[in-house]
Amino acid sequence: MANLKSLAKDTAIYGISSIAGRFINYLLVPIQTSAFAAGGGQYGVVTNIYAYTALLLVILTYGMETTFFRYVNKTDEDPRKVYSTVLLSVGSTALLFVALVFACLPWLASAMKYDGHEDWVAVMFVCVAIDAFKCIPFAYLRYQKKALKFAALQMLNILLNIFLNLMYLVVLPALRLNPLGLYDENFTLDVGMVFYINLVCTAVVLLCFRKELTGFRYVFDTALWRRMLRYAWPLLVLGIAGILNQTLDKILFPYLYDGDDCKTQLGIYGAATKIAMIMAMITQAFRYAYEPFVFGKSKDRDSRDTYAKAMKYFLVFTLLAFLTVTAYINVLRYVIPDPSYWTGLRVVPIVMAAEIMMGIYFNLSFWYKLIDKTIYGAWFSGAGCLVLVAVNVMFVPRYGYMACAWGGVAGYGTAMILSYVVGQRKYAIDYPLASMAAYTALTAALYCVMALANARLALLPAVVTNTLVLGVFAAYVVRRELPPGALASLSRIRRKAKG
Repeated sequence: MANLKSLAKDTAIYGISSIAGRFINYLLVPIQTSAFAAGGGQYGVVTNIYAYTALLLVILTYGMETTFFRYVNKTDEDPRKVYSTVLLSVGSTALLFVALVFACLPWLASAMKYDGHEDWVAVMFVCVAIDAFKCIPFAYLRYQKKALKFAALQMLNILLNIFLNLMYLVVLPALRLNPLGLYDENFTLDVGMVFYINLVCTAVVLLCFRKELTGFRYVFDTALWRRMLRYAWPLLVLGIAGILNQTLDKILFPYLYDGDDCKTQLGIYGAATKIAMIMAMITQAFRYAYEPFVFGKSKDRDSRDTYAKAMKYFLVFTLLAFLTVTAYINVLRYVIPDPSYWTGLRVVPIVMAAEIMMGIYFNLSFWYKLIDKTIYGAWFSGAGCLVLVAVNVMFVPRYGYMACAWGGVAGYGTAMILSYVVGQRKYAIDYPLASMAAYTALTAALYCVMALANARLALLPAVVTNTLVLGVFAAYVVRRELPPGALASLSRIRRKAKG
């Protein structure tokens, strides 16, 4: 139980910073969608280019983040040497990537359909190279359990990004000033400035890692690096397949959708999925704490029982988040002030369901990491990615971005099922399936009630109704999960406090 409390504490710190940070980052959605109308397609450009950078970030870290945790916790390895070797490896490949980008920039921009805007591609790809390098000192902070510094740097990046976006997209147009501070009656917004702002924020955070990047001798251990690469390369395949499940629809959409409003539709889809990203926040927060916890816990005799309990609590928490977003979706839509984007909100529950499956798959994935058989993850994620591609290729030309949303469910669902079935044969864990199924069935029933209320009732009655329905789920969790006698004890404490 003490181990679970430690996990909960770390998850809370990472979670609060991640969720609070993402919540603040949501300010970018109303700011950018107000500045760039759906019909202009600029937000579609933002959605498309950020999808490329998410994929490239996985490629440029090539599994070294997880590999670092695996090797730094081995008793026969020197933690400093592991950290130094990983830093030099990822840093070198990031520099090589930047050189290749500039060497092939005109061709690259043309292939991405951004002829004449080579600077957009160059700026964001340099930014992602820096982000890839930053992942290692961020991982080092997690290894040292410096959750507060980790959270502070994440928040700095987000707050600076918000501030600069506000200045460029809101303040300067209101004052008729261009980015140089000069009065310009004909000043118009350039979507490319969003990418320059991102680069500035990334560079500032990198400068804050002076302590983590200095004060020790850099050593590149070739033998250690080769062992780590053997462990990491299946994780790279796994990571690519996994991130493709999140981003490939936004990359492929311009090539599959034939309509003249391609960038408009992509922008609508991208804005709507921002609301659904609360699931990604929860999964990410859980991962930051869970990854070092699992590898450190692997030697304990009760580890499998702990993993099973953690899976159930993760599912309960994500289902509660799913219902919460559904309950207040008619309020949350005002995160996007331009009503021309609201048609895309129908994808929110679908994308959230896919994110829950992704989180379950992440929890399941530790069995092959613990037995050093990461190749299984590559196969599972690859299969899921193939399913996603098939759904997109077959149905996007006809159904547009709705096919993208369902493709995510199909892809993650495939990887999740494969990982569970094979995992029970290779590293059996007695998950509480009956309890998890009961929670899932209750969530499905309550979702139907909420969806009906959202469709048939006015805003206030729908919110009141859905809040009551949400209370039903919370009451069920309390009844099922609190130890016997806990409610009575709480009542006695309350009575004493009043007395």
